[in-house]
Amino acid sequence: MEMESFVGIDISKATIDVTVHESKEHWTFTNDENGIKKLTNLMRKVSPDLIVMESTGSYEVAVAYELSACGYPVAVVNPRHIRDFARSTGLLAKTDVLDARVIARFAATIKPAPRVLPDEDTQRLAAIMSRRRQLVAMLTAEKNRLGQANRIIKERIAQHISWLEQELDDINKESGSMIETNPEWKEKSDIMQSVPGVGPNLSLTLLSDLPELGNLNRKQIAALCGLAPFNRDSGQMRGKRSIWGGRSSVRAAVYMAAFSAVRWNPLLREFYQRLVDSGKRRKVALVACMRKLLCILNAMLKNRTVWNAQIIHPLVSCP
Repeated sequence: MEMESFVGIDISKATIDVTVHESKEHWTFTNDENGIKKLTNLMRKVSPDLIVMESTGSYEVAVAYELSACGYPVAVVNPRHIRDFARSTGLLAKTDVLDARVIARFAATIKPAPRVLPDEDTQRLAAIMSRRRQLVAMLTAEKNRLGQANRIIKERIAQHISWLEQELDDINKESGSMIETNPEWKEKSDIMQSVPGVGPNLSLTLLSDLPELGNLNRKQIAALCGLAPFNRDSGQMRGKRSIWGGRSSVRAAVYMAAFSAVRWNPLLREFYQRLVDSGKRRKVALVACMRKLLCILNAMLKNRTVWNAQIIHPLVSCP
């Protein structure tokens, strides 16, 4: 039988370190256009069954998309999982070469499912939304500084705030234009914003950072966003369940939407109040509403139906 080939790639700002599981060979390329081209040429010779790399914030993005575009199965995994796997094997040392070997071994042992990467338009929208979050954070910081600033620099801070507000307005217009010119996104956005409490910011965030919405079941979509409660039980001890991990940008946007929805959405308002009346803490009840809202949106996109409390309620069994 032909043996499977598992490739581990460790990526930094400057270099790409590559190794094949159970092979002593190791390759290092520069993390630029020329280095990525050499990497794809190497992969043609290796013919990998699975390529695994860590999520490093942004350094892995170009490599992952180029390999995926060439038709190779690519899995981008949480670096914490790789580090925990390395410790479980007794490997405490850490270098780029060792990391690549550990990732290749992780690929051969765990065999994480390859992820279909977003298309170019979704990547662009995700980049725009990421920049929007940065602008909002900078605006908040500058406005907080303005009140306590010395009069000598107040004018400079005010000018920066004005520039940031104009940049944020331009970003909002660009993202809105992208939605209007894409029929599929426009339909999904209209469906999501038909829900009381859901506005443009949440719909844009879900379209850019959660393209799986509407294609997974309620448990999978909740876990993907870090809204699925995990057990903490051992023997006779029964610990409190809590949420963990997931996509923080999506979770933050859903939180703000749920905060509004428990006031203006009759279904979620009733659900929230019922949990509070039964003794649940308000924060726990709000997190449950976040999960409920996400399940509702998932069901609506799956069934291509706009908001209707009488129809949506039986569709969604998410607690």
